Amino acid sequence: MHHLLNEKVHNIEISGIRKFFNMVADVKDVTSLTIGQPDFYTPDHVKDAAVHAINHNNTSYTHNAGIMDLRKAIAKYYENNYSVSYNPESEIIVTTGASQAIDITFRTILNPGDEVILPAPIYPGYAPLITLAGAKPIYADTTNDGFKLTKEVLLKHITDKTKCLVLPYPSNPTGASFSKNELQELISILKKENVFILADEIYSELVYDYEHVSIARFPEVKDKTIVINGLSKSHAMTGFRLGYALAPAWLAKHMLKVHQYNVTCASSISQYAALEALTKGKEDAIRMRDVYKTRRNYVYERLIGMGLQVNKPEGAFYFFPKFPIKEMSSFQLGLNLVQTGKVALVPGDSFSDIGEGYMRLSYAYDIETIKIGLNRIEAFLETNDII
Repeated sequence: MHHLLNEKVHNIEISGIRKFFNMVADVKDVTSLTIGQPDFYTPDHVKDAAVHAINHNNTSYTHNAGIMDLRKAIAKYYENNYSVSYNPESEIIVTTGASQAIDITFRTILNPGDEVILPAPIYPGYAPLITLAGAKPIYADTTNDGFKLTKEVLLKHITDKTKCLVLPYPSNPTGASFSKNELQELISILKKENVFILADEIYSELVYDYEHVSIARFPEVKDKTIVINGLSKSHAMTGFRLGYALAPAWLAKHMLKVHQYNVTCASSISQYAALEALTKGKEDAIRMRDVYKTRRNYVYERLIGMGLQVNKPEGAFYFFPKFPIKEMSSFQLGLNLVQTGKVALVPGDSFSDIGEGYMRLSYAYDIETIKIGLNRIEAFLETNDII
């Protein structure tokens, strides 16, 4: 019966992150620095809001786009934090996680034969959704530019088939982000092109040395920009599966149709929890960010001390160090680290072939786990010839 499957589904694979994690999960005494999930618990007042929603029977369908109070809170959040205005009635859709927001965006804007530019190395969740929509992912190599897309590299990849640019920042897996001036360089090109911008800002609250700048803040491109965000990373709410898409009204009304037939609406309970997080949980996100920043600084000094080539992340909670390997793949290095070094990182080729030679290290773990993991990496490098 395999021949009866959707060919596009048949040909895509599960995420390399999960594939590697599952492969090494049963190996004993391994310190894992693999998964990008906050090690904090969801704040108590947010959990209480979810319980309150259940106890007060807020457990039925909501408006397809989400409860109005939550959409208003999202609008206020983006206005206050990033100086970007959206109409809660017509430009905000509450989704089942940021991943679903990305999916409905691609299914709304893409046609067979379209191309989508992905600055790589990049989170592996975009390409399969692009392929399922009948379009083609085009990888743009950012490894020579601090993992940031430049206007020169962008120009090399724009064609008459380009429909969308994905701009995920801060980045998973590199932690790279964009300043206002760097975004303006890209906008000087994008404002002239009939190309959508999908700005995945799920890590927007985890920017360490300057304020996050949303590309939707620039009027030259706002009408072609779709912003994706959510509560998973900022408020440790991964299991609530609560995200949202922000888009101009003319586009959002079409995205809402796809969303409606896909999931009807996001979980009502999660929506009330998100309302609490956005209206009363600003300090929660700041507290977590401060802890991540301390960990970032510690990990950076340790990796530099090991002699590894590594960029200091500007946001998110990942490092993407380059290992001096020539005769083996990142995947094989990952297996060796697990089997010999007893530490698990994610192979860089999980983030496209451009990530070959790198490994992703997540510091969304407690500091003691991080120290043990780094000690094991250091010992491995000292006792193994990996060139």
